[in-house]
Amino acid sequence: MTRKQEPVLVVAAVIQRDGDPTGRILVVRRGPDQSGAGFWEFPGGKVEPAESPEQALIREIQEELALTIRVKDLVGEEDYAYPTKLIRLRVYRALVRGDEELQLSEHDAFKWQTLDEIQVEELSAADRPFVARLRHLS
Repeated sequence: MTRKQEPVLVVAAVIQRDGDPTGRILVVRRGPDQSGAGFWEFPGGKVEPAESPEQALIREIQEELALTIRVKDLVGEEDYAYPTKLIRLRVYRALVRGDEELQLSEHDAFKWQTLDEIQVEELSAADRPFVARLRHLS
């Protein structure tokens, strides 16, 4: 009898600049040394033991982008099966101060885009369903 694989909890942020009337969202491109290199994604990472999803998101964004975010509402949660693991992706809206500058450490590019500008096929597969959810919510 095989045990059902438990998903790894991963969080991602739909980051907007506080006070930006265009509502642009930050997307980052996975660097050449990362799995899924070249795909764009909402930044985030794995929730560590004894961390809440919100705490993990704040930590991951600080580590990867040197940004201090305020986590807002939950956009949604989806399970996604990669060839080697199952993840449960929980996506939150987040705000960053308008004057805060980001610094890339794991990604090789970033861009601020409106929902209409995001090319869904360029996103990592796990992030794609959330664009439709965000369009429905706005």
